[in-house]
Amino acid sequence: MTDLTVTGRVWVFGDSLNTDAMYPAHAMKLDVSEAAKHVFHAVRPGWTEQVSPGDIVVAGKNFGVGSSRPVAALFHQLGVAALVAEEFNSLFFRNAVNAGLPAMTIPDATQLFHDGDTAGLDFPAGTWSNQTTGTTGQVQPLAPLVLEILAGGGVLPRLAEQGFLPPELADILRSPALQAQAAGSGT
Repeated sequence: MTDLTVTGRVWVFGDSLNTDAMYPAHAMKLDVSEAAKHVFHAVRPGWTEQVSPGDIVVAGKNFGVGSSRPVAALFHQLGVAALVAEEFNSLFFRNAVNAGLPAMTIPDATQLFHDGDTAGLDFPAGTWSNQTTGTTGQVQPLAPLVLEILAGGGVLPRLAEQGFLPPELADILRSPALQAQAAGSGT
């Protein structure tokens, strides 16, 4: 199950980060645990050695533009707890939700957070805080169905829990490797 109240260290990225920069073509030939080591390599080399489980990625406008590469599975592999952006590419947002990776849209997020800040996100309430600066805010909460999918760890585990797939597969379907495979390569 995915926790829908998240607190973690922030990593801030800019506008129009495309999925090719997050999941480079050469990494698509690797298994998920190896491919995850290449996330953001083109824009911030060495980031994957610094990110820790529970961290939060914050980005600007049009985050995730480009192909439908299953980047959410790589973020899961790295332990990223949530995504925040000023604006998400709709396909990328859908892929994150399908993989059970919570994502919140916060206007001016790249001005409100800086690398190393501690963010608190409450997805059901639609509230956020920068615990380092004391700044807080409210956004439109995600739709109840989206929250249910996220809480269940993604769309496939939710379908297993509802009996549309074998229930014993629910935990297996939460694995980053299976999420990447289910989402397809997007190429």
